[in-house]
Amino acid sequence: MSQAQAPRMPDECGVPDPLPLMHPVMRENFGKWDWHDRPRPGVLHHVAKSGDEIWTVKAGTQRQMDVYTVRKLCDIADEYGDGHVRFTARSNIEFMVDSEAKVQPLIDKLMDEGFPVGGTGNSISMISHTQGWLHCDIPGTDASGVVKALMDELYQEFLREEMPNRVKITTSCCQINCGGQGDIAINVQHTKPPIINHDLVANMCERPAVVARCPVAAIRPAMVAGKPTLEVDEKKCICCGACYPPCPPMQINDPVNSKLAIWVGGKHSSTRTKPTFHKLVVAGLPNNAPRWPEVAAVVKKILKAYKEDGRPWERMSEWIDRIGWPRFFEMTGLPFTKYHIEDWRGGRSALNTSGHVHF
Repeated sequence: MSQAQAPRMPDECGVPDPLPLMHPVMRENFGKWDWHDRPRPGVLHHVAKSGDEIWTVKAGTQRQMDVYTVRKLCDIADEYGDGHVRFTARSNIEFMVDSEAKVQPLIDKLMDEGFPVGGTGNSISMISHTQGWLHCDIPGTDASGVVKALMDELYQEFLREEMPNRVKITTSCCQINCGGQGDIAINVQHTKPPIINHDLVANMCERPAVVARCPVAAIRPAMVAGKPTLEVDEKKCICCGACYPPCPPMQINDPVNSKLAIWVGGKHSSTRTKPTFHKLVVAGLPNNAPRWPEVAAVVKKILKAYKEDGRPWERMSEWIDRIGWPRFFEMTGLPFTKYHIEDWRGGRSALNTSGHVHF
């Protein structure tokens, strides 16, 4: 680049316009759809008021994809579809075609290449998860690995629509829970406060930032052996691990004491009932990579009870509200332990220091 040529400045345009990338049938009938149905699991059929039709084929993919896989999916779209795809929030890929005759060859090709077609209607959708070891700076486990192990166990429920309602499963590689609320959520559960390497804190950590990062004000500045460092009030600490990213010498991960916990009944949507937080049902499962068999066994117990006893269109939180928690633990065969009782005594002081809640 010559010195006289100015560098290209970024375009502050906000979210890109999706219309140029849409399938022509979708673009021409934007906001003019009349009705839709599901011919089979994994396929959506939309009809516009003009009479135009479009079929959407949904296939499952892994969350972390290499260039080879992306190119293979694009080649399938060019050869068997109409060259238009989109990715969903749960890392599914959707192919749009304008003819019913194109649907079955597309499905056959996807299945032959190892991409299952399903995830629509009352099925187990692809598991959403946090970044895990690949990108996140705080993980206690690899969320994407848990997803792979679980979906290998639950593969058939993605292909079929046999659940009472949609089942959305999430995983999070720490207790901060970036994965969000889910009908079933698998989250890391740190059980010990961080172990501090006081020799490294002064050189590696912005101490005020670490103090501010703690959600329960359990961290404060300290001096150890004449060096500035940090200390943790273990009576306040909730072992969330939020201090570890800005200060790696405050190690929270532990091969023995970092466990996995399972929560149920979370829901983001306001369909039928209000959104709900998921609630703890199993704690202390071993973080047993790479297959996490203990986690898979518990998840399958919960799904079996829900599938057999849930009424049509009941989400998991609605099913539990109807039968009650004692009956839930009885039907799933899960033990009720002291970890299900909310006894953290620091809650009142933490909420009183919040700018959002006062009592």
